Amino acid sequence: MANHAVVHLDIPAPDPAAAAQFYSEVFGWQLIHDEPSDYWMFNGAGGPGGGFVKPGTGAEAGPAYQIGDVRIYIATDDIEASLDQVEAAGGKRLGPKIDMGSNGAYAFFADPTGNTIGLYTWPAQTS
Repeated sequence: MANHAVVHLDIPAPDPAAAAQFYSEVFGWQLIHDEPSDYWMFNGAGGPGGGFVKPGTGAEAGPAYQIGDVRIYIATDDIEASLDQVEAAGGKRLGPKIDMGSNGAYAFFADPTGNTIGLYTWPAQTS
């Protein structure tokens, strides 16, 4: 099974703790809570991880975070199984899996907050 690795990102959510719990439940990510800043972070195996931010914050480093501003892809060996887990945890499929042949496949889902996230699987290796 894929390790569901991602590069660092920030996902906007009105309730960062609830968003952190959703992703931990679906993908098994380890959570870290920085209490002084109330910043919920995740560590996905194989990647540097990321965090959850409240909409409207972050203006000191660029545009303020807004719901829907994030689009990332999470690795999976089985898109359909991951989409089933997403739905079981309160998320929603946003369309069918798109097969790109030798370039793999992808599909999108919405988390309970409404962020659009992609799932990606590499093509089968042949020897």
